[in-house]
Formats: sequence, C-alpha cells, structure tokens
Amino acid sequence: MATRTYSFPKSHRIRSRSDFSAVFEDRVKAARGPLVAYARPNNLPHPRLGLSISRNVGTAPRRNRIKRLLREAFRLHQHDWPKGYDLVLVVRPHEPLLLADYQKLLTALMLKLHSTWQEKR
Repeated sequence: MATRTYSFPKSHRIRSRSDFSAVFEDRVKAARGPLVAYARPNNLPHPRLGLSISRNVGTAPRRNRIKRLLREAFRLHQHDWPKGYDLVLVVRPHEPLLLADYQKLLTALMLKLHSTWQEKR
C-alpha cells in the first residue's frame, strides 16, 4: 500500500484562467451552505483545487482565513475523494466556520458532484 502524503503542492492547484474556465463551462455544480462547487474530471491521479472568493465576502483577513481553512480541508480529505477531479469553490459571504465544518461541506459537495458526473455519462 502506498503511503499517503497530505501535502498540497502547486500541481494540486488550479491556477490558470483556462483551467478555471474549463471547469465553469462544464456547468456541473452543487451548493452546500456558503460554498458553491464546480467540478469536472481532469485525467490526473489526484484532485486539484481552485478558489474564487470575492471582496463581498469580507475584509482581506477574513477572506484569507476562509481560503486557508478551505485549502486545509481539501488537503486533509483529498485521498478520501474520487480521483481525478478539478474542483473550483466559489465562496458566498459568511462568517468563517470551523475546519470540521468546511471538511463536512467539501465531502458532501464532492460526493454530490461525483454522482452527478456518473449520471451524466
């Protein structure tokens, strides 16, 4: 059994405008609480994460805290989700939640998006 590494290298991030656009264009989305998630298969052995958070969410410290918590939730659960998805999270205005709450939201979103892709095939 291969050992799991709970890192979040640059290869696990969606950074280019074209990658974000490709995920948004597939229009497979789900919403849970303050998060709206878009996903599409990426033919890679690992999931990738992109974050979109507007100034309407709050001040820079609040937005940065939310981004840190979402990246940490992704990092801890990336091995438990289906492999090979690009996931873009759009954050709605809210008070920052606990890490455990973000973990539950992300897991529920990934399961919903994966089942939607399976139905789409």
